[in-house]
Amino acid sequence: MDAANSYLQKLVESVPLREPLLRKIIASLNLPTGSHGLDAGCGIGHPTLLLADGVGLGGHVTGFDLIPELLAYGIQQAEQAGFSSRVTFRQGDIRSLPWEDDTIDWAWSADCIGYPLGDMAPFLQELMRVVKPGGSIYILAWSSQQLLPGYLLLEARLNATCSAYIPYLTGKGPELTFLRGMRAFRHAGLEAVEAHTYVGDVQAPLSPGVRNGLFSLFNMLWGQRQPEVTPEDWNAYQRLCLPGSPECILDVPEYYAFFTYTLFQGKVPHNMH
Repeated sequence: MDAANSYLQKLVESVPLREPLLRKIIASLNLPTGSHGLDAGCGIGHPTLLLADGVGLGGHVTGFDLIPELLAYGIQQAEQAGFSSRVTFRQGDIRSLPWEDDTIDWAWSADCIGYPLGDMAPFLQELMRVVKPGGSIYILAWSSQQLLPGYLLLEARLNATCSAYIPYLTGKGPELTFLRGMRAFRHAGLEAVEAHTYVGDVQAPLSPGVRNGLFSLFNMLWGQRQPEVTPEDWNAYQRLCLPGSPECILDVPEYYAFFTYTLFQGKVPHNMH
């Protein structure tokens, strides 16, 4: 399986786990009915469809991404859901959006811009260019998790020594991490800047989709062993987090876990252009 299709599969597996929380977050935004929005870095288009639902029958959302395989999946899902007239998918680089100034009512991006770290400034400037004065920009990303109840120290050590984030974070300054997003928003000139963190819960009994999503998440977070991981911790990870293990943590009758998404939002000033 090539890299694009492997990434696509991981995104598809994450849908049952993330969807309830994404619906809650989008509902809290009170997107204007009938508005036209942009999902920048839309991936497989799952949030795109949820956003389109949020703006109602008269609204429209464009999903924009660089990877054609992900866009093709999004188009297929929109057709199956009966959303083809309410969403459009376009390919391109979010650093150079193919829209004129002040043409979109609001823009959203999830698990893309500034995640897990990076310079948000050029992306925010480009989003601010195309969003109408007074329109909102929303940047959302995964921000924490507690997935191994009863194994707090093990989870902390796995996060420190085996995290999928390590290659991105090593040697980088703290000001570029996602949770410094308010700084980036304010420096970009956005107004009414706010940050909110939302919690997603999972508890036994787990549906097959959520169970599969958690296994995929375990693998994404900790499945690539690093040299710093001790044999004891690696063995514990395999016992607790691999499908088919007799000690699999997801088989605990009282299994409970949570994860969080953090949202940064701000408004484009009326004197922007």
